[in-house]
Amino acid sequence: MVRPYTITRGRTAPERDDFSLITVLTTADGAVDEHGTPLRVGRLQPEHRMILDRCRRPAAVAEVAAGLDLPVSVTKILLADLVGQGLLLARAPLTVARASGGADMGLLAAVRDGLRRL
Repeated sequence: MVRPYTITRGRTAPERDDFSLITVLTTADGAVDEHGTPLRVGRLQPEHRMILDRCRRPAAVAEVAAGLDLPVSVTKILLADLVGQGLLLARAPLTVARASGGADMGLLAAVRDGLRRL
């Protein structure tokens, strides 16, 4: 357990706690600091750089954690670092019902009835 402790610099919880396992992450284009200076990725830890590389295409928190072979709790701390620096964007996942234009009540009723029969 020494490695996760050193990766997170002793932190046990992320600064922001709004990440779920299916929160979608993408690398931000042209991230700048509060003075408008482009952020330098080279000063990040290797795990931070691997996250940014993995998130060039949208990825869920669970996918990133599995790719890093780190516990989800440790991964969330690293993700919060990157979101806080403006290098990573996080958004809540679209619900299936909203993405398809609404919930199919017939399908929901069929699932309910099937569960009741169990």
